[in-house]
Amino acid sequence: MLRRGTVGRRFTILYAAGFLGSGVVLLVLTYLMSGVRLSAPAPGNVPAPPASGSSDLAAAQQQIQGLQRQLAEVHAQEAHRWVMASVLALLVMAGLSLLLGRLLARRVLRPLRLVTAATRRISAENLHERLAVTGPADEVKELADTVDGLLERLEASFVAQRRFVGNASHELRTPLATIRASLDVAVAKPEPAAQTLALAGRVRTELDRVDHLLDGFLLLARAQHGDVSDRTLVSLGELARDALGGRASDIAAKGLAVDTEVRPAAWTRGSAVLLSRMVQNVVDNAIAHNEEGGWIRVAADSEGSGARLVVETGGPVLEQDRVDRLGQPFERLGAARTGSEGSSGLGLSIVAAIVAAHGGGLVLLARPEGGLRVAVTLPSAAPENDAVRTGVRA
Repeated sequence: MLRRGTVGRRFTILYAAGFLGSGVVLLVLTYLMSGVRLSAPAPGNVPAPPASGSSDLAAAQQQIQGLQRQLAEVHAQEAHRWVMASVLALLVMAGLSLLLGRLLARRVLRPLRLVTAATRRISAENLHERLAVTGPADEVKELADTVDGLLERLEASFVAQRRFVGNASHELRTPLATIRASLDVAVAKPEPAAQTLALAGRVRTELDRVDHLLDGFLLLARAQHGDVSDRTLVSLGELARDALGGRASDIAAKGLAVDTEVRPAAWTRGSAVLLSRMVQNVVDNAIAHNEEGGWIRVAADSEGSGARLVVETGGPVLEQDRVDRLGQPFERLGAARTGSEGSSGLGLSIVAAIVAAHGGGLVLLARPEGGLRVAVTLPSAAPENDAVRTGVRA
């Protein structure tokens, strides 16, 4: 079935209009030719009989007029039947034109549908695949070859980007480790100066932030490239419990009230490491950007064909248009959110990339009462048996 507004539909209408127009022209020409024949001149006048036969002449003229009327009636009936037959033929031709136009449109667009289907199957994980369309050197093959060239350039770009991220992280970690070792040596000296100790503490703090930033870059690059090869069965509920347990001290330090509603049915399939980091980032965001004595609500359940994780926090009223940009790297809501000055700005962007790599959806909503609502939905997966439970401790 051709969808509304597609090229196939337009081709069908075009072909049908061409066939139907040709049929109308043919019928009009046939009608004109038939009209010429029907209006052809009558035979010559019958010579007048002698005067003595005037009575016979009147009778003959009446008979001729009667025959002419009958002939006119026959012509009118034939014209009416011809018009009705022409209308019926046009209706049949219209139906056949649509059917033939649809068949031709499907036949013409079949190579394009194959190219489209093959292109959709190719993603960041299999950029090495090509369309490799065979056949005559026509426009369709030229399009497929162009797409293959584009895929080749994309593959080279992705490989170069991954190599750069890996090399850059390795090269940056080496001097950071050297700086950290130098600090340890300076602090380990007998009776170090108080100024040296203070400076070492500040430098260590900045080094930890740089390490954290590098980890975020690597994880973001991996998620954006769809590198989810280590898929396993994961429970979002257990990951949420682990994340909250790992930040229990920070929650207590801020005096946050935590309300959890975690159901065991929130199962999905994906990378346990990436999904664990996703849940940790959502929970970390809820803790770091919260008010003293605030609250956090965490819910994990299964809804329809999706496993869902929802984390809500209280706080001031936020602008939705600014909240929508939090899924982009280095986007923050500013100093209005507590602790935002110490954030790398990669937390929710990493969450968005991981969710997209697993075929899920992320919704960031500014609560009308104040605060933020983060909802993650992933494709659900049922465990093989009740004993299967996967959680990642971090």
